[in-house]
Amino acid sequence: MRIAFLVAPEGVEQKELTEPWQAVDAAGGTPVLVSTEKGEIQAFNHLDKADTFPVDEVVGEADAAEFDGLVLAGGVANPDFLRLDEKAVAFTKAFFDLGKPVAAICHAPWTLVEADVVRGRVLTSWPSLRTDIRNAGGEWVDEEVKVCDHGPNVLITSRKPDDLPAFCEALTIAFDKAGRTVR
Repeated sequence: MRIAFLVAPEGVEQKELTEPWQAVDAAGGTPVLVSTEKGEIQAFNHLDKADTFPVDEVVGEADAAEFDGLVLAGGVANPDFLRLDEKAVAFTKAFFDLGKPVAAICHAPWTLVEADVVRGRVLTSWPSLRTDIRNAGGEWVDEEVKVCDHGPNVLITSRKPDDLPAFCEALTIAFDKAGRTVR
């Protein structure tokens, strides 16, 4: 199973990238780093630079149909950059159009809002996104992890890095329930 991890060239919260990546890898899946530019991405530990990671595919050349699911990591800057990139937004929306599972943590639902896919869904996020989600037609809840099974799509969301264990568990369970086992 190939899982796309969509991130901007800088600004992703490192733990929100690496822990779900390790969960997918440990479950036998193949995580693929997709970004808006070639080269490397710069991760952050909150506001401090952390490690860099090599980009596997560029979003303008990647095809959502070639992946089994999508993970959107947070960090404040990362989803803000992504939601301004038309190709990143289209790539995200394509997973919903194809009925594939999507997982987003912390500020990552900003990209979902921009892709116009939160309407009628229940999700969580970093609390400052509450109004954006509601204005986009979604219902915001303050929960560690929220799994929204909405028709053909499963959407897994979490609030913050402290929620990563529950997020990673829900992500692998949701992929399994969707018939897309990462084992």
